[in-house]
Amino acid sequence: MSITIFSLIVLLFSVILHEVAHGSMALRLGDNTAKHAGRLTLNPLKHIELFGTIILPILLVLTKSPFVIGWAKPVPVNPYNLRDQKWGMLKVSLAGPLSNFLIAIIFGLMIRFVPLPETTSMLFSLIVIYNFVLALFNLIPLPPFDGSHILFAFLPPQFDSLKIFLQRYGLYILLALLFLGAINYIFQGAAFLYYLIAV
Repeated sequence: MSITIFSLIVLLFSVILHEVAHGSMALRLGDNTAKHAGRLTLNPLKHIELFGTIILPILLVLTKSPFVIGWAKPVPVNPYNLRDQKWGMLKVSLAGPLSNFLIAIIFGLMIRFVPLPETTSMLFSLIVIYNFVLALFNLIPLPPFDGSHILFAFLPPQFDSLKIFLQRYGLYILLALLFLGAINYIFQGAAFLYYLIAV
């Protein structure tokens, strides 16, 4: 199996687990919207989002990008169904990145402490790096990323205008950050965490 194909498989199932974690936490807190939508499954067909799951990763592969990134279709969550109205959305939002951190840590510790064939170690390294990148990327405090929900959970009411501003212009701010190369800090952070856990 080529590294490119394996990378796409790792990306696909990492973003799926990320979304399933959101839906599972919402279900635990009383919202069964994702369950009724059939989204608490690892079946890729239930989670495909045309641009984020198919077009963008393929474009990045065709342009020989050093890293392939993407996302799955967000699971539906009704915050009004959550038993914990104050911190419910915070918990749901954290569940996704935490699932990626957990996957990265498990495979990173296996690389560090379990004698593995070189090929297996290399493939596990891809799993670790991809999940650290996904976790950090989703913690960006801009809509529609999980980091924005985490930020909004702590902002007092007098910052509602900031919430509205970020909801309206968050995507443009993100594109500007990507254009300026700020995404490199996420890769650097993922590399640091990799060496911290796996080396």
